Order: sequence, then structure tokens, then C-alpha cells
Amino acid sequence: MAPRVIEQRGLWYEEFEPGVIYRHRPGRTVTEADNVLFTTLTMNTQGLHLDAAYSAGEPFGQRLVNSMFTLATMVGQSVGQLTQGTLVAQLGLGEISFPQPLFHGDTLYTETEVVDKRPSGSRPGQGIVTLAHTGRNQHGNVVARCTRTALMWMESARDEG
Repeated sequence: MAPRVIEQRGLWYEEFEPGVIYRHRPGRTVTEADNVLFTTLTMNTQGLHLDAAYSAGEPFGQRLVNSMFTLATMVGQSVGQLTQGTLVAQLGLGEISFPQPLFHGDTLYTETEVVDKRPSGSRPGQGIVTLAHTGRNQHGNVVARCTRTALMWMESARDEG
């Protein structure tokens, strides 16, 4: 008898339910190295991310984690639970905001609400899902929000293909 094999995957289009909230764990504690590496890799020369002496004299009194790192990590935290292996393509991001900064040593926790879904009008066997990601620090303060539109496989179409 062959062993039962379970492969980690995200959700098929049919499994998404508007109004459901997914909490993605574990959180991600952001280090100084993360921030400096991401900032320099993306050629962002903003002193608020790289220059500790300069940042000490600014309103937050310390360096800020690059908001694009926060956004990318927030979306990335959802992949294993929602879109791993079931995503056709990311269609877009919208309504992005950063209400409070994230600092070195903070831990980012993300949750995702399924906002809407509809079958694709032009791509049989696929559907469009709208997700709202919210990132919070270890104190529960909202540090980032965004909506994300994803093109997802329908399970029946994926099995046929």
C-alpha cells in the first residue's frame, strides 16, 4: 500500500469565502540587517532607513523599516496559507497605507480578509479573488494595509489541465 502524500498548497478559488479572515503565523521579527539589505538591494537611499545619526534627529528618533519591505513581507506571509501552488498571477495591489512605522526588532503579524471573488470572464477555470491584508506589530498596532487582487485556479480546471 502506497503511503498517503499531502502536499502543502494554498486555497483553490472555490475555497475562498468572502468575510473569512486568515491569521498567518509565525510572525516575522525584522532585523537591522533585513532593513539595510532590502533598502540597498532596491537602491533606496533614504536616510530614514540607512542613517542612524540622521534618523535620531527626525520625528521618530530612529531608523524606520522600509515600507516596501513591510508590504512585501505582509503579502509573503499569506502565500503558504492562501496562494501557494494555486495562484495563476497577482493582478494588482491597491489601497496601500502605512499608518504607523515598523522599527528594527518589531515583529510583523499579518491577517488577510477575503473581500470578494468572482469567476474570470476571460479565463475559463480561473477566478479573481480580492484580499485585504493587515499587518500589525507585536503590540497590535496596525503598521500596514493593502488590498490585493489575485487570479486563482479553480480546482476542477487545474485537475483537468
